[in-house]
Amino acid sequence: MNIREALTYDDVLLVPKMSQIRSRKDVNTSTKLSKNITLNIPIVSSNMDTVTESKMAIAMASIGGIGIIHRFCSIEYQAKEVLRVKRHQSMIVRKPLTIDPNSTLEELRAKAKEYGYSGFLVCEEGSTKLLGIITKRDYVLENGDEKFVRDLMTPQDKLITATNEISIEDAKKLFVKYKIEKLPIVDENFNIKGLITKKDLVENFDDKFSAKDKHGRLLVGAAVGVGDDFMERVDALVDAEVDIIALDIAHGHSLIEIEALQQIKAKYPNLEIMAGNIATADAARDLINVGADCVKIGIGPGSICTTRITTGFGVPQLTAIMDIYPVCRELGVPMIADGGIKQPGDLVKALSAGADSVMLGGQLSGTEEAPGPVINYNGRRYKISRGMASLTASISRPGAKEDLSKITPEGVEARVPYRGPVKDVVSRYIGGLRSGMSYGNAMTIKDLRDCEFVKITNSGIRESNSHDNEIL
Repeated sequence: MNIREALTYDDVLLVPKMSQIRSRKDVNTSTKLSKNITLNIPIVSSNMDTVTESKMAIAMASIGGIGIIHRFCSIEYQAKEVLRVKRHQSMIVRKPLTIDPNSTLEELRAKAKEYGYSGFLVCEEGSTKLLGIITKRDYVLENGDEKFVRDLMTPQDKLITATNEISIEDAKKLFVKYKIEKLPIVDENFNIKGLITKKDLVENFDDKFSAKDKHGRLLVGAAVGVGDDFMERVDALVDAEVDIIALDIAHGHSLIEIEALQQIKAKYPNLEIMAGNIATADAARDLINVGADCVKIGIGPGSICTTRITTGFGVPQLTAIMDIYPVCRELGVPMIADGGIKQPGDLVKALSAGADSVMLGGQLSGTEEAPGPVINYNGRRYKISRGMASLTASISRPGAKEDLSKITPEGVEARVPYRGPVKDVVSRYIGGLRSGMSYGNAMTIKDLRDCEFVKITNSGIRESNSHDNEIL
């Protein structure tokens, strides 16, 4: 039997090149996430329930990346998390939140708390005709939960509205002239077509680096599995206007994933699909041939994943990327390296080996935006991270009915140091990427593919780290 050698990030280094780059600020860190989605930085937050919900997804898209909202929740909850991201900022909110005029103040406040918004367009249930608008200033000082929205709202005849044809510059003039905060977009019959807010105008024009869709809304992805209700989940996410679906199971090179991918593409041919996880060139070709718009690489490299130990299967991550890259290059489909990234240099190596972006999980699970509380232990602050095939994740899934004695975990739960805002963590990685690109004379991420790898020994690994001194 011929057993070949396989490598991961710590086994190699990149050879420095003569660089014509005068400043690392000059390099371009943009990349393709999928066939039709471009990011400004090559970082994706993982679809783990201890990493990505709407708060993380908003933060990631705001700094140029994207977050994939996990699927270990109800369909309704996941769709609402997607909506929170899509409505966080946009030029025109295409599906603004509405409330019935006969709703009580108690119902209004409950809805405001549920969605995190204080203002709503008013229309009768089942109708799109704009009757008025109600914002926090209309009810914040009101007493008595039994009052009705119709008695507190600003009525239609006092509203300033616009049509779909209005330009952004003209919208800005209306905000200034009438000192309004929200501008409803309506047709000739006063049917609601959208909403422009002052906040979104300011944020969209001031923040050029965010990853946005064609309507100026932040990009967001969401994960689905291949269970009985997966198409119901896809339908809800599409209705929430998700940008990309991550069809994500532990072993993506399987008939059940291929059939699920075909079913989704048959119904939504223009929906971007991220397929995975895989570790071989054959897997990439099979998934791409049935419609995958990007593939996710990684069987067992994550810090809290034990798939390789439990099953004996997997491919060290760097070799997996190198094996799959020729197929993705031939077929024009981007690839995501998922797992095993411990330091900024690992990010540079993954991109040099052929990845278009990387997915971070453990490194982001300790950030402020990750779900879950900050806990104190022995005088230090931590958050909890867990693999999605761990025991606690398996038994906490919605509708889980597994017999504990029959569960074979492929992941663990861990305490990770609290790291503060995610932008600070990502900034460190992007800083390392920019420096690495200057060492490789790479103005773009694609240019990194021209760099040479050398294999190193254990002594080389030791030499690469801080050594022979006492760390302060």
